[in-house]
Amino acid sequence: MNSYAQIFANCWHSSEKPCVHYIECINEGQKCHQSAESKKQLAAFKSEILLQDHKEPVILIGMGTCGLANGANRVHAAILSELERLNLEIKVVPTGCVGYCSKEVIVDIKIPGRSRICYCQVRPEDVPMLLQKTLIDKEVVEEKLLGIYGSTNGETGWKELPLLHQVPFFAKQKKLVLENCGVIDPESIDQYLARGGYVGLSRAINKMTPAEVVKEILKSGLRGRGGGGFPTGKKWEFALNQPSEQKYIVCNADEGDPGAFMDRAVMESDPHRVIEGMIIGAYAIGASEGYIYCRAEYPLAIKRLEKTIADAKAHGLLGQNILGSGFNFNLKIKKGAGAFVCGEETALLHSIEGKRGMPRPRPPFPAVSGLFGKPTVINNVETFANVPNIMRDGADKYAAIGTEGSKGTKIFALSGKITNTGLVEVPMGVTLREVVYDIGAGCPNGKKFKAVQIGGPSGGALPEQVIDTQIDYENLKKVGAMMGSGGLVVMDETTCMVDVAKYFMTFIQSESCGKCIPCREGTKRLLEILERLTQSYRSEKSPDEALLRFQGMVYLERLSEVIQNTSLCGLGQTASNPVMSTLRYFRDEYEAHLYDRKCPSGHCRELLTYHIDTDKCTGCTVCARKCPQAAILGEKGKAHYIIDEKCIRCDQCRANCKFDAIFVE
Repeated sequence: MNSYAQIFANCWHSSEKPCVHYIECINEGQKCHQSAESKKQLAAFKSEILLQDHKEPVILIGMGTCGLANGANRVHAAILSELERLNLEIKVVPTGCVGYCSKEVIVDIKIPGRSRICYCQVRPEDVPMLLQKTLIDKEVVEEKLLGIYGSTNGETGWKELPLLHQVPFFAKQKKLVLENCGVIDPESIDQYLARGGYVGLSRAINKMTPAEVVKEILKSGLRGRGGGGFPTGKKWEFALNQPSEQKYIVCNADEGDPGAFMDRAVMESDPHRVIEGMIIGAYAIGASEGYIYCRAEYPLAIKRLEKTIADAKAHGLLGQNILGSGFNFNLKIKKGAGAFVCGEETALLHSIEGKRGMPRPRPPFPAVSGLFGKPTVINNVETFANVPNIMRDGADKYAAIGTEGSKGTKIFALSGKITNTGLVEVPMGVTLREVVYDIGAGCPNGKKFKAVQIGGPSGGALPEQVIDTQIDYENLKKVGAMMGSGGLVVMDETTCMVDVAKYFMTFIQSESCGKCIPCREGTKRLLEILERLTQSYRSEKSPDEALLRFQGMVYLERLSEVIQNTSLCGLGQTASNPVMSTLRYFRDEYEAHLYDRKCPSGHCRELLTYHIDTDKCTGCTVCARKCPQAAILGEKGKAHYIIDEKCIRCDQCRANCKFDAIFVE
């Protein structure tokens, strides 16, 4: 018994002849010839595939992109080699990302009758010891232990060990979209089905009209997770009410924000969830064709999506006559070339059509006239991934999570200067403090938290004084940020906020499509102003440049507002947010750069001044010999000094001084 397909091989409930009861049969037993034996057979298979009742040990390895980057392939090879040496035939299963990226490589071992053990930071050299202790000696290697999965009856089969969901990184999370990530084999449709997959689709197609599906999504309060937070149900309703023989549904998987990897992780770890959400959406609006617009830089996600689509078709869940309902829906993958602007929905549609990815004025909105001029719904990966849960468990259960205006959960990619990096899913309404300190464990190396950039380039930098802000669409707007797609980059006391604004503006300016003048020229001028602020007086070749520096500071805010109010698309309208938010909360740093020509964080190299402590300097001449500009003078055996006008801030002197005689201010 290897699959549901084999169980139903002699039954008309097959992929070739899809039946309206197919999903019900999988979960409840074969309706057409239900018997005690068939129910027993199904229950046994489900228990086996979910590792609830299995005869042989199973090893699971996190092989998402984060795991692979940390050496998961080498760990996988080491496991296979060690199993061969031990003469053990044990199944090794790849999984996606459980979210705790800083603890990769993650290896789980499940022994029959005992709870699943989760080991972290596994390296190839750890493998022989892990397998010997766990598989042979039946002992837990506690120095590598992250936690164990709890059992339903509270019995684990091991001595008292920390439960995975009680580990601080996971304790305040609520996993809906990520419930399968790192738990199941992402390429196994059977495992997805065993965990309630496609139940939401079956309910929608077999028991509800398209209008009722839309009503359910409206009732849930689900808002688009791609940035603006527009109510998903309203968007679907607009498209449903458009009279057209051809409609499209599109998944925006063009994740281009620096520091964002939410969509990639979901597609790699639980691709069936995304596909199911798209099929439900297509049924709701009456679309017969759909596209997943995924950036080509995500090869693993694309590979797993392609297999997922093929498996869904083979099971009669995609393609013609889905679940015997008469509803047809075909899905294609369109690879994007990595342009940030193609994250904007109209630019994305142009790219699918084979045109240059550039936005167009709205209205008409895509729900009225979108892909090839037809009504089109565009949602991002996370939005579609929320839909199966809503349709499976009901809108009321989903709406009970979150705040009044922001329902459900939100996934964040936690990165930057934070101890625990990774993917987190929290209920709407938790505070930034809870995410940064309770989940992320604060800044490493004892550094003080300074700010968090939320929402990517279109978002804003929020300081410690607003860190108790609840995470939802309205509250983030009040403090000068936005939800965005979910990138959350933490910064500590060593971060220069002027440099942060310059970094994001460099990205935005280079990614501007150039169609509208406010974005094309305005971001260029903003970047020039920021560059002048981070340059030393030595870079100013004339008095006019100093005047431009002061003048730029005067116009910085005004220019930001003009870009905000006059740009064509949403990306342009939010392009100046990094400047506006850093000016709002860190104006003192801008003024220090402008008036004092100093970087308070000691980050902007051109504004640093190198000094020699004459009390510590022994006159060894090492610094002078290492200086490429001959900017250090002094006699051997006597204290040296630095000619500031000649210093290029290369740091060679400080790096090579054995007496800590050189300091920077």
